[in-house]
Amino acid sequence: MKVALITGGSSGMGEASAKELAKRGWQVAIMFSKNKAEADRVAGETGGIALQGDVAQDADCRRTAKAVLEKWGRIDALVNSAGTTKFVVHSDLEGLSADDILGIFRVNFVGPFQMIRACVAALKESHGCVVNISSVASLLGTGSSVAYAASKAALDTMTLSLARALGPEIRLNIVAPGYVRTPWQVAAHGADGATDLERRFAERAPLKAAAEAHDVADAIAWLIEGARRVTGEIIYVDGGMHIASPR
Repeated sequence: MKVALITGGSSGMGEASAKELAKRGWQVAIMFSKNKAEADRVAGETGGIALQGDVAQDADCRRTAKAVLEKWGRIDALVNSAGTTKFVVHSDLEGLSADDILGIFRVNFVGPFQMIRACVAALKESHGCVVNISSVASLLGTGSSVAYAASKAALDTMTLSLARALGPEIRLNIVAPGYVRTPWQVAAHGADGATDLERRFAERAPLKAAAEAHDVADAIAWLIEGARRVTGEIIYVDGGMHIASPR
């Protein structure tokens, strides 16, 4: 039996990852912050459990890890998919307050660190792995806001640091998507706006397509199951946007 703990697992890329791992025979624990109904739905569809908690709160991270261990006695993989942002044009420096920036960093950077710390003993025992969901924005300085891009760059650097510090027992890698049409994007931009963003991203990407949530889940599953000698790696699932010609 293998056990995965997935933060932000009630929708989008986290949900797709939970379903992909469950399909491969994994037991899956979904950590969610607000949407209990959706988390319960995903847990029901995957045969897993849903646990409420805020990754920005260390006590919640430790409580969630403890609950998973009490349920199954092990943690073999941690997927840090929970994230947040504020949509602000990068040139609008007044659009981000210090509290906005700190709030984004608490979820996107501090949260994954705290989750890794909460799970580290169990992951060492199982010789497990961590996959952090970043973004091509961390490389290009693009995305929903300056704070979002910077928080993902910090996540990348932290992942590399911990891949070195926690080996050989634990592998840590990154999946960095480009634009992915998720409920988060639809909520922010509306259905038409999300579709237009996807179209514009695909026009620039070398593969002329944006990734879908299941594409990200496939990469996560490979890093967990198939990449036994891979650590400190960034896998871009972005249709090639990270090598697109600048305009």
